[in-house]
Amino acid sequence: MTATSIAAETATAARRHAPQAHLRSLGRVDYEPTWRAMQAFTAGRTAGAADELWLLEHPPVYTLGVAGRTEHLPRVANGIPVVRTDRGGQITYHGPGQVVLYTLLDLRRRGLAVRPLVRLLELSVIDLLAGYGIDATARVEAPGVYVDGAKIAALGLRIRNGCCYHGLAFNAYMDLAPFRAIDPCGYSGLAVTQARSLGITEAPESLGEKLVRSVLKRLA
Repeated sequence: MTATSIAAETATAARRHAPQAHLRSLGRVDYEPTWRAMQAFTAGRTAGAADELWLLEHPPVYTLGVAGRTEHLPRVANGIPVVRTDRGGQITYHGPGQVVLYTLLDLRRRGLAVRPLVRLLELSVIDLLAGYGIDATARVEAPGVYVDGAKIAALGLRIRNGCCYHGLAFNAYMDLAPFRAIDPCGYSGLAVTQARSLGITEAPESLGEKLVRSVLKRLA
């Protein structure tokens, strides 16, 4: 058995013995208090604390990650606030009709490294869309999920003491216009799309529930 296969087997065993993640459905909540609550939850975790998934949506807000550059700030005064946050990545937009799933996980307990976690979240979205006959893909150089080159889901994470918070945002049925004021995720001219534009008529709440099930299946 190679070192790689031993590591993979160890990680699989760790995930098998990790407690199930608890779901919290929060509805529409402001970005900054939710971010601060994630920080506090992660800072106060004990070794036996259960993982949590927070399912929610935000009022209109731009968030700029730790790698964010000022040239990626909104180019028009559209009244949408900008919050500098501590997740990875550049700038993105959150708004009503977008499914946001924050993943507060003990990665060490689950035997997960950052890149496999990113891949797990991407595959969860890809699985969800495949259920509607939609072929979606991920990009190693630009994390997220894409349909015909347009981004439908963005990812951003923060790791602290072996635990993560933040997570993914899936465009369900929302106003995409605010994306035109930014370079989404730092990429000039990047197209964005949403489930409704792809013919999926289910409500964001229903899609959020399906996304949670997809993530939990991948975490098992």
